[in-house]
Amino acid sequence: MSQSIDYYFSLPSPWAYIGHKPFMDLVKTYDLKVNYKPVFLGELFAETGGLPLGKRHPVRQRYRFLELQRWREKRGLDFKLQPKNWPFDGRLADGVVLAALEAGHDPDAFLRKAYAAVWEKEDNLADAAVLTRLADEAGLPGRQLVERSPSAEISAKYEQNQKDAQAGDVFGSPAYVLNGEVFWGQDRIELLGDALKSGRAPFKQP
Repeated sequence: MSQSIDYYFSLPSPWAYIGHKPFMDLVKTYDLKVNYKPVFLGELFAETGGLPLGKRHPVRQRYRFLELQRWREKRGLDFKLQPKNWPFDGRLADGVVLAALEAGHDPDAFLRKAYAAVWEKEDNLADAAVLTRLADEAGLPGRQLVERSPSAEISAKYEQNQKDAQAGDVFGSPAYVLNGEVFWGQDRIELLGDALKSGRAPFKQP
């Protein structure tokens, strides 16, 4: 039986974009079952003591800029550090992922296209037409999913993911939760890989 892993993320997150491919490589290598759990970062930060980028101290903002450049090189990516349509409200785009899951679709192809659209092509993922096109290109029923995204049922699932994140000690994007152990940030993917390779028991918090 495949191991299950919870994947918390939001499409506006640059770190989720940077980590998506290496994470999915681990998923394939270890035949993991992924529970995709998009979350609204504004609320998650507010509940767990984090700050949106614009409210962080300038020292932290400048360091983030360095880290983006380092990881862009490390992961072999080519993306804009300050794309013109970022930041954006991720609720419609994240809702498309939830709508795809509700309809029984694998959202990976859409996520790959959507992440690249923001950071490489500078598309606007708050635009329904852009999301429809990207979903169509990923082989999904774009118009249907975009129309479903703001529904009460999808909104309720989005809110439940938020509650699940807080209950599971998740406080940012991306976070990968394996057997209750949280690996926060795409820079922890190698540590996640070590845990999967060794098959060790999860480390526990005090």
